[in-house]
Amino acid sequence: MALCLAATLVHVVFVFLHVAPANPVSSRYGKQINAWVYPLFEQNWRLFAPNPDSVNRRILARTAHTGSGTSMRVGPWFDLTAVDAAGVEHQPFPSHTAQNMLRRAWTSYVETHGEDDTSRSERAVMMREYLSNIAADRVAEQDGAGAFDFIQLRVVTLPVPAPGAGDREPKPVENRLLPWWKVTSHGK
Repeated sequence: MALCLAATLVHVVFVFLHVAPANPVSSRYGKQINAWVYPLFEQNWRLFAPNPDSVNRRILARTAHTGSGTSMRVGPWFDLTAVDAAGVEHQPFPSHTAQNMLRRAWTSYVETHGEDDTSRSERAVMMREYLSNIAADRVAEQDGAGAFDFIQLRVVTLPVPAPGAGDREPKPVENRLLPWWKVTSHGK
């Protein structure tokens, strides 16, 4: 009981120092505070001042498995966004995690990497690993995923259609292909 109480107290203090204005304590221990808060406990004000997306993103993944020698077997594209949408669609109380984990991981990746997909900080490396782990875990959960060692993401960005536009699918604004990332070996 005492351990749970102590962990809760430490968590509350770290989150408070993260969202509080700059002060000597948060300046001195900023690295430790950020290591605790990011990426799972990030706080922001979007609830009170939302900035809704004006685009829809489809995040797709494909996997590769290195066989004997230099051969590489590449799998088909798998729509991670469709799986998320299907998991939320008929739930009366869908979890916040199911709705936003992949989207927020992608947003954080873009904020830390820009257009060239180069990690320039420890946080950028952490966000790349976070995104690749989410994608790898989601692909591995699917039946028939097979074993794989690498994952590649493709993000298709579509504008939100104007009201009354009908059923026409808008043309992609961006079709971004990320490099292959080595992941912890997944397989059944």
